[in-house]
Amino acid sequence: MPEPADINSPELAKTQGGSGPGKDENVVNGHKEGDANPFAEYMWMENEEEYNRQVEEELLEQEFLERCFQEMLEEEDQDWFIPARDLPPGVGQIQQQLSGLSVSDGNAEDIARKSSLNPEAKEFVPGMKY
Repeated sequence: MPEPADINSPELAKTQGGSGPGKDENVVNGHKEGDANPFAEYMWMENEEEYNRQVEEELLEQEFLERCFQEMLEEEDQDWFIPARDLPPGVGQIQQQLSGLSVSDGNAEDIARKSSLNPEAKEFVPGMKY
């Protein structure tokens, strides 16, 4: 009976073969003998600290941008004039009264005929002497 150390030996793995797709190739510890680096899939762990630092920087940058965006929205809300929020309560009544006022064009010709203004006069420009 072979000893347990003999069963796990690379020579035994080479001679046992198998029904897998690479039974002609020698397999040691689950890797083909021709593989350049059997630990290639774990090489990212070599720079794990660098990777963690990059991810942390990205998360901090994202958090910073979210904070800036939120502050911008708050400032925008403060700067905008919203009558319901920014005017005193009595001003609403005045706004309603003003919206009810209108100018009628029906008497425009009457007003122009009765006017004492000179329609041929030069345009008034402040600070200019005629």
